[in-house]
Amino acid sequence: MKVKINGNEKVTCCKNLLQLKTMHCNSADNIVVILNGFQTSDNLQLKDGDEVVLIEKGKMPGRDELEAMISARHTPHVYGKVKQARVAVAGLGGLGSNIAVALARTGVGMLHLVDYDVVEPSNLNRQQYKTKHLGMLKTEALKMELEEINPFIIITIDTVKVTESNVKQLFAQDEIVCEAFDNPDAKALLVNNLLENPQKKIVASSGMAGYESSNIIKTKRLMKNLYLCGDGKTDARVGRGLMAPRVSICAGHQANMVLRLILGIEDV
Repeated sequence: MKVKINGNEKVTCCKNLLQLKTMHCNSADNIVVILNGFQTSDNLQLKDGDEVVLIEKGKMPGRDELEAMISARHTPHVYGKVKQARVAVAGLGGLGSNIAVALARTGVGMLHLVDYDVVEPSNLNRQQYKTKHLGMLKTEALKMELEEINPFIIITIDTVKVTESNVKQLFAQDEIVCEAFDNPDAKALLVNNLLENPQKKIVASSGMAGYESSNIIKTKRLMKNLYLCGDGKTDARVGRGLMAPRVSICAGHQANMVLRLILGIEDV
């Protein structure tokens, strides 16, 4: 039968996972086995077309094997689609930096990062930066982080403020755009301009401040190509700040909606 082993298609006479481990690994011990996206220690039967990843703990694999291992816990056939996608993240603060990390781990092939600001201490309470990044441009700091997470994605950066005069050209090549700005005017500028292009899909945000229940954060389809994530009302203001849990939950909603759009799933 034909199976994929660590990303490579092979013909095998093995009938189960134990036989496969014994044939392809120096030792069957200390091996993590992932079958069709599911990690298992059971000696399951193999069938034609299965995808198996065998990971030897503590060993640094080659480039091709590493890519297969990074995507091993994906649902089968998802990685091939996300690897071909191009997504922009506009604003690299609490939302944008978390969105970008989630998309990098998902394996989105091309990420376009847009921001003009630098990392400062108050960012560290909710954004994907470390003290070593303080004073760095967010675009450059986040690119560095993402390349350590997933070296197989292409990352482009634009260190620029989005304006009425550059917004359409800036995102001309991006299929899906995540709006992750703090400023309401910047949000409106981006969304209103990009919606003029019927080919663009926009995943925006509103309402994720404070520590209200996480259950009221939702994803809604507002119109054909516009999705809004958040609770729609709990914005940051004096006495109600931005904190990591709710911000990251909203970012997760946005990243998940991007994944659904890549896979051709458009919510009603």
